[in-house]
Amino acid sequence: MAEVFFIGLSVGSILLLVALGLAITYGAMGVINMAHGEMVMVGAYTTVMARIYLKLGLLASIPLAFIVTALLGLLIERVIVRRLYRRLLDTLLATWGVALLIQQAVRLEFGLSLIGIHIPGLGAGLQNVQVPEWLVGSTHVFGVEINAYRGFIILVTIAMTFVTWLIMYKSPIGMQVRAIMRNPKMAAACGINVERVNALTFAYGSGLAGIAGVMMSGFKTVFPDMGTPMVVDGFLVVVVGGLGSLFGTVAAAGLLGQLNGVTASLANDSLARAAVFAAVIVVIVLRPKGLFSYKGR
Repeated sequence: MAEVFFIGLSVGSILLLVALGLAITYGAMGVINMAHGEMVMVGAYTTVMARIYLKLGLLASIPLAFIVTALLGLLIERVIVRRLYRRLLDTLLATWGVALLIQQAVRLEFGLSLIGIHIPGLGAGLQNVQVPEWLVGSTHVFGVEINAYRGFIILVTIAMTFVTWLIMYKSPIGMQVRAIMRNPKMAAACGINVERVNALTFAYGSGLAGIAGVMMSGFKTVFPDMGTPMVVDGFLVVVVGGLGSLFGTVAAAGLLGQLNGVTASLANDSLARAAVFAAVIVVIVLRPKGLFSYKGR
């Protein structure tokens, strides 16, 4: 049973990395970013390309993927999202279109295949990332056998959650983000540069998704559509945890991850998926604002 709990914890860790960015972005900006899953995919492909062209391992790819996806997120915010604030459905459709464009760009190798240029590591072909030798196999902790790489994912998630907490609650930029979550007009009236804070928030959330992509590339095949289900799972965590609540996001990721892991071990993955959706529906019915929300959706 301890092994099942550990598997659920590792699943919840991936969900948390994806959902942290969504929780901050949606909470501060009111933007439903449907391209967030593609940031996961871009992070995974950054790991693949870094291995092929820069000879970098998985560890070195973590900061690189964060930078690449954060810059891509900043570009999306500056070019598209910034023009659509307070237009929720328009933002949803626009970012969905961006997601499709990113997927197709990878399939077409950024369009270069149209002129006969092939980039190894891109395209529609499936890619794999080699895990460092010291993360291969399993180890024993308190008499429980755990997979080394899954343990590494949990440690990375804990570290990034702590960094996010420091930014949100112990830094000036975090105070500004929380002020915007409460009342963006009042925050602007107090001298906060709302556009700048929103851009940095969007970039940071995208960077967290890129790190999730690096983690996923170590145990899943990398392909253009891999991020699509992740954005759905991320929003499920945000809905259950509560809008703008960091603690709620952490709790919801752990809850849904454990539910998925336990149900999958007792039955199968399909039933586990159904159980997760059923739990989300129950929470929405009983607590429409989420488990720990201070702001309505």
